[in-house]
Parts: sequence; structure tokens; C-alpha cells
Amino acid sequence: MPGVKVCVSGLLPVQLISVFRGDCLVSLAKAGTVFYIFFKQIFLFKLNCVCVLKKYKDIEGTVKIEEVNGDELVKRFAEEMEEMLGRKMKAVKRLAEAAEDADLDHEYNETLEFDYYNSMLINTVDEDGNPVPLGGEFTLEENEHFNKLPVNIQQSNIQVPTNVYNRDPDILNGVYMSEALNDVFADNFQEDPTLTWQYFGSSTGFFRLYPGIQWTPDENGVVTFDCRNRNWYIQAATSPKDVVIVVDVSGSMKGLRLTIAKHTINTILDTLGENDFVNIIAYSDYVRYVEPCFQGTLVQADLDNREATALGQGSLCNQAIMLITDGAMEDFQDVFQEFNWPERRVRVFTYLIGREMTFAENVKWIACNNKGYYTHVSTLADVQENVMEYLHVLSRPMVINHDHDIIWTEAYMDSVAQSLLLMTSVAMPVFSKKRETLSHGILLGVVGTDVALRELMRVATRYKLGVHGYAYLITNNGYILSHPDLRPLYKEGKKLKPKPNYNSVDLSEVEWEDSEEKLRTAMVKGETGNLSLDVKTSVDKGRRVMFLKNDYYYTVINETPFSLGIVLSQGYGQYIFIGNVSVEEGLHDLLAPDLTIANEWTYCETDIDPAHRKLSQLQAVEQYLTGKEPDLECDMQLLQQTLFDAVVTAPMEAYWNALMLNVSSMDEGIETAFLGTRSGLIRFLRYAGIEKRIGKSFLTSTDKENMFTLDHFPVWYRRAAEYPAGKFLYYMPRQDTRGRRTYLYLVYAHPQNKTNKQILRNTIYDGVFSFFFLQSQPNMCGSLEGGQGINVGRYCQRSNTVCLFVCSCFLRVSLFDYQAMCKMNSHSVSSARPLLSVCTVKSLPIQKYSQNQFSKKGDILQPCDTEYPSFVYEPSVKETNSIIKCGRCQKMFVVQQIPESNLLMLVVQADCDCSKQYPPITLEPEEVRYILMKSQKVRRRPESCHSYHAQVISRMLFLHLFMLLIDLISCEIL
Repeated sequence: MPGVKVCVSGLLPVQLISVFRGDCLVSLAKAGTVFYIFFKQIFLFKLNCVCVLKKYKDIEGTVKIEEVNGDELVKRFAEEMEEMLGRKMKAVKRLAEAAEDADLDHEYNETLEFDYYNSMLINTVDEDGNPVPLGGEFTLEENEHFNKLPVNIQQSNIQVPTNVYNRDPDILNGVYMSEALNDVFADNFQEDPTLTWQYFGSSTGFFRLYPGIQWTPDENGVVTFDCRNRNWYIQAATSPKDVVIVVDVSGSMKGLRLTIAKHTINTILDTLGENDFVNIIAYSDYVRYVEPCFQGTLVQADLDNREATALGQGSLCNQAIMLITDGAMEDFQDVFQEFNWPERRVRVFTYLIGREMTFAENVKWIACNNKGYYTHVSTLADVQENVMEYLHVLSRPMVINHDHDIIWTEAYMDSVAQSLLLMTSVAMPVFSKKRETLSHGILLGVVGTDVALRELMRVATRYKLGVHGYAYLITNNGYILSHPDLRPLYKEGKKLKPKPNYNSVDLSEVEWEDSEEKLRTAMVKGETGNLSLDVKTSVDKGRRVMFLKNDYYYTVINETPFSLGIVLSQGYGQYIFIGNVSVEEGLHDLLAPDLTIANEWTYCETDIDPAHRKLSQLQAVEQYLTGKEPDLECDMQLLQQTLFDAVVTAPMEAYWNALMLNVSSMDEGIETAFLGTRSGLIRFLRYAGIEKRIGKSFLTSTDKENMFTLDHFPVWYRRAAEYPAGKFLYYMPRQDTRGRRTYLYLVYAHPQNKTNKQILRNTIYDGVFSFFFLQSQPNMCGSLEGGQGINVGRYCQRSNTVCLFVCSCFLRVSLFDYQAMCKMNSHSVSSARPLLSVCTVKSLPIQKYSQNQFSKKGDILQPCDTEYPSFVYEPSVKETNSIIKCGRCQKMFVVQQIPESNLLMLVVQADCDCSKQYPPITLEPEEVRYILMKSQKVRRRPESCHSYHAQVISRMLFLHLFMLLIDLISCEIL
């Protein structure tokens, strides 16, 4: 029968691959050649496993299987994290004490002349070759610990924003006073070599950073970084606050005035964090909330919620009204006298916009008689400094009481090192202790240090969590600090950028199977406990799905607002395999040329001693085990497991080499043989004689998906672990869309009589093959790939009839992505916040997955939520055949499962065109528009509050006051 198509399709990956086109093939019986080739590879593969199992039997008596106690494990991890973070807090306390003592000893000098190292000007010369003022020679050396940046670990230097005069007397006196911190910076780093950046941010605007660096301006030669705008500064300088912004949008507020008003609003919003609450009201000839659905309430002021957000009760701490106007015709004394005096519980800050001063006295009176602050903002350049004044006012109660609260920030990108690493900061305010200014409440600035979240998560050692297990951290507001499914970056062209809402991703948006939010609520409240959930988890960048039953364990990290959770999957995650071999035998096999270990894991701590920082993990293990570096701190349990795995898998090297020498035993197209173990060990051999290797990046440091990383096991390991023991898993990697490479995996189960359970050994023996007869031919059978199964849309556009079969044999599973980036119309997107939609409610489409949804050159991307499908084969279908009528002809197909694999043999008659009768099945986005009103989620308020009064103001009184004020303003206008 000419025109018959023969295809092999994976049951799990559902990859449809063309095998050959036969001229007289009428039934699957004719496909014996194909089956023979498969079985030959399986036979060779089983020989690999026999070698390993034989060696394993020789030392099986030393093996122990231990059950993992999740409750104890999460508590132990939390204690280690608490100890690590405690060292950072001690360092910050020493800095605060040193800064306050230095200020106490310093006498202010209005005419002080002092040259300091300005990080913008160091190592810079003028036209004559002389150092520029505030420059000079400043030694910089590349340092592994600081992201390989050139730094000076002997001293700090100073950064000053472009809009601040770098020789202002306040700057010079502050810099001179804070020189005393240099010794404390160095001593802290000596005592705790894991410390990263340490700093002092002054209330006058300069930023002292250790170690010193060369600061790089933007393309316009401008340094916009102002330490006083950073969350660590703002949170340390003030307590949580409720802010209502009242903005005049009457006829006189137009042109430049309206532009300045918008910039003032945005600058105020930038001073608010996730522990603050805000709302915006606009008034002209009538009064309205910027967003009507937020009427009478406050909005949590995280980055995401400042544009669209949940309702909130407020911080129940500091309260302030910000009045932005070009003039007030009266002072509303009777209103304040009735509702805010004599306690003046609500502070009122006023911003007079524009150059006109006609009604300035009333605007000033309102602020000064309500414990606020009056500023005149005549130009855009005035906005930054004037807005910052309100923070100094709110900090006074804390300063006067000398309450040194330590704060921890949410996750953010490291702007100092200009890297894309997620960090958290610990910070503490610095006060003036001088007797003459003590009652004034003078805030000198804030000291702090950064903690790389990646380094913190190393405490939760990966091998103890198992193949599907992981650890994660959240804040008191339920936002993710660290999670393997957090994707904070997106690609714009060739450049990676942070997503706009990367640090306000809620735990419920990642662990979305927790539909009742029991897990989230317990963790936010700081509870300790556990629960189980049935989850659908995706691998291979969301294309394939696995069904797991996960056990969640969680607890609070003391002295921080953070909670830690770990996940252990039932099955692999419940047990840990512990072997025991001699160091001599293990080290010999560990140093074999075909072996590597997970370099992102911590077998030995290489970051404490600077001499160890250039060592790879394998080099560090060797140095420690040979006694060359006995002072290295190493994980002995992990080393023991790694040595055992090296010994058990050692026969593979000799077997693979023998295959290379015996060319007749190798089939054309085999590129790499490899295996992996739970200890992060990988053995692999790339076969010689291949002129055009396809998988050049496979098992290299850039191939994160297929390597052991800090976040996950390799994708081939994870998929094979959930596949039935003893069967082979064929898998086509996503990047090889031409279908020229196939993966072959095998998992074994190791029974233990004492538990009467089948304990999974977690050692996977794998091979990568590129069979010459498996190269895809799009004109014949096409290629199906995606999800657990198949991107039906792409294939069905080419082969309608087959889709009718495929779609009936595969179960569709819906998956959700609440961190997606979708392209929007360029005319509807603005880089600046529009005044009247700062807190607009999202009207989001839930889009079904489509290739057209994502970025192309020139597209503008915005955060969105998406639903996308994955397909899982129905295993009950072993064999089937049918005929589909297509007008004047009929199309026949036959399907049969290939034994011991996840493959299907599919034969389709090719000479009957059904495209006119059955149009293509596509997955174009189907928008479901809705108004997103997230219910108020549980949050844990910060423990301390330093408002003007110890008594917490009633939220209703606060709202009533500003509503009454707006009504009176409206009446005055009318």
C-alpha cells in the first residue's frame, strides 16, 4: 500500500517520530525491523545495568535505608538558617553602635575640607594625567565571593547621587564621621567570611559601601541610585504606615503642575513597601477614588498591588494624609479640631505644586498644625528631596525612644553588583545620641548587609530532599523569597530582565493546588506543622506533567519575618539510601575521568577561606579526602553517599570504553552514555568518531535542565523516577525540534524486607541516543511534542485525522501559570504610572497556551495569568485501529504500544486528504475577561510599631477623617 506512514509515538512524552516509509507495509507485523532495532538497544542497555547491580551486590551488606523525618528535617534546616541570619544581625548591630559612637565624638564643622574616595571618580585622571578631585588611586581586585567583581576588601568608598552636591558640608561631615566604620566592616568580614555587601546609608544622601567598588553610571552618565529610596532604608527608618494621597486635579492643575503632581505621587508610592497600605483620591469639582472599588479601604502597597491589588485593613500603625495641590483656600481648622486634635493622631503632609505662592499659608498651616511637614515643589528636580522629608518626620518617635528595630526586606535584585541575583537585606536605624539633639529625634541613617537567598537555601541540602523534593521561603505577607518555581526574570530580546512583579509572587500562585490556602495561612501565621497535597507538577519548562503526592513540612525562622517549608514526595522522598565504603576505594573511583558531581551543591564549604574559593566542588572533595586541606568544612553524609555511588558505578567506565573499542557492537548515532545518582554524581562518556555531534551542550554547565542544580534534579532523572521500574523512557529534548535525538532511561526498585515496601534506589542508568532511523520527516508524519504529552495544536494543523485519534487517546490536563508574561498592544502600555490608574483593578485574560502569546521582537510584555494544557496517555489503550471517512475517500490508521517503553507505533494511510472536511485543531488564546478582586489574604503584621502615639488609631476614625476632609474641599470648590 503506497503512501502508508509509520510513526513511533511516546506514551509519556508523546513524541511522534517518523521511522520509515514502506512501499508495501499493510500491518504492524511488517514493522519487525523497527522493533528489532529497539530491542537491540534495550539489550545493550540492560548489560549496563547488570554491571552496576553486580558491583552493588558485592557491597550490599553495608547499605542502610533510613526513613526521612520531615518534621525534624525542617526544624533542623530552620535552626541552621536562624544561626546564619543571626550572624548577619550581629554584624549590623556592631555597625550601628560604631556609627552612633562616631557621631557622638564628631563635632560638626561647617567649613570642613575632606577628600574621600568617591566611587564614581576613583582611578580617574584629568587631561594632564592627574587624579581628579575625590578620585585618586583605589586598588581593585577581582573577587570570587563578590560575583567576580573588582573590589577593595581593605576599605569602603562613597557613592553620591547625581542630584546631591558631593562637597556639601553635610555630606563632608557625614563621610568624615563614618570613616570609623572601615575597621568594623573589615572585622565583620573577618569574623564571618560569608558576609557580602555591608553599608551605611546616610540621611543626607551618601552611601558608604564595603567592599569599595567602581560605581558605573547609566548611559547618560547619571547615577540615580539613592540609598534613601531603597526598601531596607525606608523600612528601617520608619514603622509600617497607612497613607492616603489626596491630589488636586482641578483646572489650575494642568501642564507642568500636573506632571509634577504625578511624579510626586509616584515618588511617594516608591517609598512604600509590602507592610504599608495606601489609597489615592482625586478631587476637582467633584471627589472620587482613583479606583471606585477601593472606596473606603486601604490597599497593601507592594509593587504589584500599587497597580492592582487586594483590599486591606491597613498597617494599624502610622497614619498620614498626603495633600498634593497648588493651593488651599482655607485651613479647615474646625475639621482638624474636632477629629484630630488635641492628640493629632493623623499626620498631614502637604505638597504645594508650582511656582505660585498665593495660597501657600493655608497649605503650610494644615501641615504644621497636624504634626506633618510642608514642602514647596516648584520643579520636577525638587520632588525627590521634598518627598523624603516625610520619612524623617515619621521616624522621630522611634528615634526619640531609641528603638533599634532590626528589619528584613522582601526579595529584590542586587543593584549594587548589577547582577540578577535575588537578595534580602537586614538593616537597623542609626540615631544621634548627642544630648542637645536627643529630644529632636535625629536619624543619621541606616546600616545593613545583604544576604544572597541562593546561599541561604544551600542550608536545605538537596540530596536530603530527594528527587522531587525542594525547600522554599516566604515572608510574613505570604510572598515568595525563594522557591524553585519562582521565575523572576523574562527575556526581552537577548537580555534578561526582572519581571515587574517578581517580588510580590504569592505562595498561592506557585503552590496553586493549595486551593483552600491551608498551607499558606499556617505558614504566614508562623505555625509549625505538616500537611499532604495531591499535586500536578510540571517539568521540562512546563511542557510535561507529573502527578505526585507531596508532604509539606513548615516552621518559622525565629527573629525574622520568614517561614521555611520543605516538600518530600511520597515514594522517593520518604527514604534515604546510605552506603559505606572506604575512603581509599571511593576516592580512586571518584577521580575517574568520566565522573563529575553537582558543582552547585555544597559537598565542602569553599566560601569561608579565600584560598578555597576557586576550587570546584570535586577539587575541594579531593583536597579534603587526601588530607591536603583538612580544615575544609564538608558534609560527611553526602561525601559518604558520593563515594559509595562512585564505587558502585565504577564498572560502567570499563564497559563503556570496551564498547568504544568494539565498533560492531555500537549502532550509528549513539552519542553519549550517562547515569546519575541521588548524591549528584554523574558518569558520562561521549563516544568518539562523531563528526557532527548534535547534543553539544548536553551535560554541560549551560544545560541547567539536564544537570543537578541547587533547585532541582535533572529533568531526565525526575521523569524516569516516576516511570514504572524496569521500563524504558524515550524522550526528545525541547531544544531538538528536528527530532534527531532521543533519551533512554531506566529505573530499578530495590526491595527491603524489613519495611515490606519497595524502596526506590534512586540510581538511574541512562543513555542518550541519536538513532539514524528516528530522524523526523515533517512531510511524512510530523512531530508531536509538549506537556506530558503533545502540543496538539502544532501537529494538528498538518495532520487533522491523526489528531482525532490522538485527542481521544490522551487525557487533557490543565495547568496554570500565574507568572506568565503576555504581549500587549504597545499603545495601551506606558512605562510610567498614569495618575488615574495607579491602583486600577486588573482586567486580566486567562489565556490558553499559544506560541503567539509570547515575546517576538518589538512586543511589549506585561504580567498575566495563563492556562495551558498538557496531555497524558491513557495506558489502557494497548492497541487500536479504525477507519475515518473523509468525503470520497477513507483514511485508515493502526496504533500499537511498543512493549517495555513509552512508545506507540502509529501507521496512517497517506493518500486520503481530510483537511477540507476536518479543519485544523488549534490552541489559539481564548480570552476569559473578568474583574480580578483577590480576597484579602492572611498576613502577619510586623511586631513593632512606633507611631506618634502608643495607642493604635482606629482605622474607621482615620478613614472618616480624610473622607470628611475631602467633602469639605469639594464643598469649597463648588
